[in-house]
Amino acid sequence: MTRFLLALLALLALAQPARADDISAAGRGVVRVVVIMFEDGEVADFGHGSGFAVAPNRVVTNAHVLALAIENPDMVTVGVVPSEGSQAYRARIVAADPARDLALLELEEGSLVPLAFYNGRLEDGMPVAALGYPGNVDLATAGSAEDYITPLPPTRSVGIFSNVRTINGIATLLHTANIARGHSGGPLLDQCGRVLGVNTLITRNMDGDAPFAFAVANREVSAFLNHAAQPFQATTAECVSITDRLRQDRERSAADAAARAEEREAREREAVERALARVDEARETRLAVAVLLLVLSLLAFGGAGILTIKNRSRPAIILAMVGLLLLIAAIATFFTRPSREDVDPEAVRDSATAQAQGGGFVGRNLCTLVPERSRVTVSSDETVPLQWSETGCVNGRTQYARNGDVWTRILVPEDEQAVTVAEFRPFTGEYVVDRYQLGASEMARLRELRREVDIKTCTADPEARTVLADQLREIGGVLPALPNERLVYSCRNQGPVRGKAKAG
Repeated sequence: MTRFLLALLALLALAQPARADDISAAGRGVVRVVVIMFEDGEVADFGHGSGFAVAPNRVVTNAHVLALAIENPDMVTVGVVPSEGSQAYRARIVAADPARDLALLELEEGSLVPLAFYNGRLEDGMPVAALGYPGNVDLATAGSAEDYITPLPPTRSVGIFSNVRTINGIATLLHTANIARGHSGGPLLDQCGRVLGVNTLITRNMDGDAPFAFAVANREVSAFLNHAAQPFQATTAECVSITDRLRQDRERSAADAAARAEEREAREREAVERALARVDEARETRLAVAVLLLVLSLLAFGGAGILTIKNRSRPAIILAMVGLLLLIAAIATFFTRPSREDVDPEAVRDSATAQAQGGGFVGRNLCTLVPERSRVTVSSDETVPLQWSETGCVNGRTQYARNGDVWTRILVPEDEQAVTVAEFRPFTGEYVVDRYQLGASEMARLRELRREVDIKTCTADPEARTVLADQLREIGGVLPALPNERLVYSCRNQGPVRGKAKAG
């Protein structure tokens, strides 16, 4: 029975969506850097440290980690071991700055997940995390030399940021996250998984002194990368927990929804009043016409009587017939006047809402990030162009699926370790992007589900869009409960599409 319960718990654990932890997600871009020196075909020396990706094929580490390779370039092989996967990769040194104790490597093959830098203001006492491959952990767990080149997730230690200290003219971050030999070159992160600096050295723990660690500050890392002409992603957005941001956004959305509901009610009320006013105006017009026709019919009958007295029977009959027709028309006009009961308030309200909401964002839109509603960890804050059609076609090539007032598409790229859930709300002009940074196994599972989606381009077929909505719901059910990143944009319509949209 106990064995059965354990098996059931294991199955339930597998069925739960993966947790989108920011620091774990950043860990997928952290690597072990291995340096091996050969003499006469034999391993003469060996060393290792840590590093992290700033581009899919570029890694930052400490210069002292690569000291053997810098001093003996023809005798040393440099390897990069990713945190996941099945193999290590050879690398070469692109740039080195011994003064800052920084170096840049380029992979000969393979691809990594780049980390983003946080270049905003640091608060004393803020929590930080160090990721890397400490040698004391390796000594306790490694069974052979092959374990040093086997992909493994990095070790995490946490502490607080103390302040900025200058060492030999280089700005460093003093912190209390425990690091050891082997951590050198690994990133110091904030709680959103963004790089604050590069761990480089520790103080000696003598006579019971508390150990402290130093990381090369981002200002120095940025200067080094700029000098090496290496682009990198950076942000100054504050680190807010996704739970707090979603709660704030729900509160804001609820207030906005209440305001929109009040505005909609006022608009619908005005539409009904206008419809009733048009009915009253039509009734008065019809009554005036009926009175006019009645007066004309009486005049016709009077003229027919005068003609009869004058023995002009034929003209009298014609005039009497005209009078009769005018009388019938007057009676018909009077009794066919529109009534207020003919107005369907519900239909009028629906029509007013459809006219107000239907096509306000059809065509070209320019969407601007709303920082106070977003949680930015790795993405830029650039404006996003969005071309929208009433059938849910975005940018002339991507079909979104409708769920009530929201249109959604889940994007699972082949060359990126992140899933994007994009939503457009054409009634409000809101474009919301949730990004989930996932591991290789989770991405492989989602890519399999994505391959089952038949619709690759835009379609006007409502049935096909319904099938797409069902398939996207299946993919969404595998995602973690919370995203790593949430980008909320406010869109402004720029007018109709110019020229012919490209499909594909």
